Amino acid sequence: MPGQPEIRHPLFARFYVRTSASMEAAGIADHRARLLAGLTGSVLEVGAGNGLNFSHYPEAVTSVLAVEPEGYLRELAEQKARQAGLPISVVDGTAERLPAPDGTFDAVVATLMLCSVRDVAVVLAEMKRVLKPGGELRFMEHVLAEQRGHQRIQRFLDATIWPRMFGGCHTSRDAAAQIAAAGFDIKDAARYRFPQTPVFVPTSPHVQGVAIRP
Repeated sequence: MPGQPEIRHPLFARFYVRTSASMEAAGIADHRARLLAGLTGSVLEVGAGNGLNFSHYPEAVTSVLAVEPEGYLRELAEQKARQAGLPISVVDGTAERLPAPDGTFDAVVATLMLCSVRDVAVVLAEMKRVLKPGGELRFMEHVLAEQRGHQRIQRFLDATIWPRMFGGCHTSRDAAAQIAAAGFDIKDAARYRFPQTPVFVPTSPHVQGVAIRP
């Protein structure tokens, strides 16, 4: 959209594409499938990346508007959209200014993107704005760990090198709490670790679930 800041993370985008295939095979694809199961109607996907959700949308979804600000990832998402079995339109845009009117969509999908936006409250307000009353926010995010020692590691990394190395990503955000604070009713949420390694990985604590716009 005109007037929006350009978002470019060329090195991270290529790193993400290289690593995402192994992550999908290791189990993230299964989490995507469970998250998107049962969706119907019109969907806005925010931060579509390279389009890894597209193959998991059910047939009952009538259309998807996928917003992705990073040019390299958007090109790959456009390729995947052409291979999908339902109408998917991939557009440039930012989560802070979604290119859609109020109350347009039956569902909003956010996977692994709230960690990297500039202002989580603004983004969630935008998601709420474009949803119809009673519409669903389907979310999957890596989040703040439950153990205090792990939290300290995450916060140290967020204050130093992590966002610079990984496209603005922050490891210590609490997505479920932020979604609830934005006025959504969380209907279902489950925590899990991915990957389940013996050594703590700063991005391994995850949460996914469904939140409803009142």
